[in-house]
Amino acid sequence: MRKSTTHSRSRVKAFLIIGLGLPIGALLFVWLLTMPDVSSLRRTNPPVTALMSARQAQAEAQGLTVGRHWIWVPLARISPHLRQAVVAAEDASFFTHEGFDWEGIKEAAKYNLEAGELKRGGSTITQQLAKNIYLSSERSLFRKAREALIARALEHQLTKARILELYLNVAEWGEGVYGAEAAARHHFQKSSQDLTADEGAWLAAILPSPRRYDPVKKTMALTRRHDHILSLITRKHSHPAP
Repeated sequence: MRKSTTHSRSRVKAFLIIGLGLPIGALLFVWLLTMPDVSSLRRTNPPVTALMSARQAQAEAQGLTVGRHWIWVPLARISPHLRQAVVAAEDASFFTHEGFDWEGIKEAAKYNLEAGELKRGGSTITQQLAKNIYLSSERSLFRKAREALIARALEHQLTKARILELYLNVAEWGEGVYGAEAAARHHFQKSSQDLTADEGAWLAAILPSPRRYDPVKKTMALTRRHDHILSLITRKHSHPAP
């Protein structure tokens, strides 16, 4: 009787493993099949991003027409002040990690656990780039997992300089404003290569909520963030980001 019970439990475990394993395996297989070819980004700039398409769809659903201000420029033509400010504000360990900031992820996980929902992602610049170009902005574990896979591929296929160049050229910097060049012209009426440290800090400060914040309308929270970023890049001024 005991032997029969043991066999029954073994069969149940086997069915559970197969029942759970097959869907997960199928999901991973689909993910691998639909993984974007990030190697094409080594020399080719994306003609559009998932975020841009999503913003356009949102506007059309509301019966609105939103223009797209987007001017691609090479990294060398983007002010080192802005490059340094964005790295300091968004991902201080960008040049040393391999796509993930584990300390940032731990802090975000702790915050989300206390909040009881996914509010922070602890995302690196590489992860943000993956989401911006290829994914939706929904907050889910499945999307985060896919984001992680793409971020890992980006780190393996591209140089840090190219990842930063892509990010600075596709980041959202206002309503219909994408990339550093369009942002500099829109907010400061100048080219991105001419941005000062102060202006670079303002642009970096609005990145978390680019359609909500505006460097012209200096709220207390935005000013505090700007001042913090400016202090960081001023201390590191002798070592600008490449």
